[in-house]
Amino acid sequence: MAEYRILKQEGRAKRAEFETVHGTIQTPVFMNVGTVAAIKGAVSTEDLEGIGTQVQLSNTYHLHVRPGDKIIKQLGGLHQFMSWKKPILTDSGGFQVFSLAGLRKIKEEGVFFNSHIDGRKIFMGPEESMQIQSNLGSTIAMAFDECPSSKAERSYVQASVERTTRWLERCKKEMARLNSLEDTVNPSQLLFGINQGAVFDDVRIEHAKRISEFDLDGYAVGGLAVGESHEEMYHVLEEVVPYLPKEKPTYLMGVGTPANILEAVERGVDFFDCVYPTRNGRHGHLYTNHGKINLFNAKYELDSRPIEEGCQCPTCRRYSRAYVRHLLKAKEMLGMRMCVLHNLYFYNKMMEEIRDSLDKGEFTAYKKRKLDGMATPLD
Repeated sequence: MAEYRILKQEGRAKRAEFETVHGTIQTPVFMNVGTVAAIKGAVSTEDLEGIGTQVQLSNTYHLHVRPGDKIIKQLGGLHQFMSWKKPILTDSGGFQVFSLAGLRKIKEEGVFFNSHIDGRKIFMGPEESMQIQSNLGSTIAMAFDECPSSKAERSYVQASVERTTRWLERCKKEMARLNSLEDTVNPSQLLFGINQGAVFDDVRIEHAKRISEFDLDGYAVGGLAVGESHEEMYHVLEEVVPYLPKEKPTYLMGVGTPANILEAVERGVDFFDCVYPTRNGRHGHLYTNHGKINLFNAKYELDSRPIEEGCQCPTCRRYSRAYVRHLLKAKEMLGMRMCVLHNLYFYNKMMEEIRDSLDKGEFTAYKKRKLDGMATPLD
């Protein structure tokens, strides 16, 4: 069992430490998304260490498809494979199954679907997901769930959530078995359960109560940021988080913008991940304390300032907007890399500021200042 200690609280916002076999995570934390054991945009493990990354997130389905989880196990597990010593969280593959909707068939035993790479048939159920994640040897494994659309009918969502609960039971049992094997990569692998229920408060709350009884290492709120409005998302968090164990980490999956993160921290969430900083960075969209800027805009052609004055990221310390813009326009990979590094640094730095403000009991004031700043563009 990992140890989760709440150090400070301000309203529902929590400042905590989560001790794992791969080191202690200071929360609230943003996990940098490295789907195939790499951050898109030519960012290395060394880069991640340099920009203050605490946790790296990888994807069970993608690594199972290639190079194959058994290969990664033979090479000593994911930490060894990508030369990353700190914690890694692997998602269960459930969301990929949801996003490959056209290619899948859900049954009680699991899901049959086609690989997006070569079309071959793949079956994944709770046991398979746990086995793959055990082969990867991540610090935190996620339970296998179905992520119903936020637009799905209530009857469908209800049945789906009940199946996710049955799957969780199987995940927990299989994880205990795998952790006891002699050749397991990480015998201290942790398991987080996932709350589902689309935008139906009562279904969500009932599910939160039910999965809390499993006494897992942490709990995630899944199935948000998939089509509902920000207001609906905040409402779901307000309703559901109080029913998840307060003395365990709470993880909001796949969220979000800096504003989403600030709002969710206020509602008691302490783990986040999202592809926004990397995806936006690769398209020249950069986060700053005065909102987002698009480097493709002609007005930056002669701009010799850094992306953001005072920013200590590797890009801003040395290069100008004009130069980075030129690289992007020339489709030079270095341009993408510089933008991704800046955005990830911005996110990691913001989480550090959030933790500091909670330590000082000033989170509410910090949140207001940050949101006001981001709503007032400098340019």
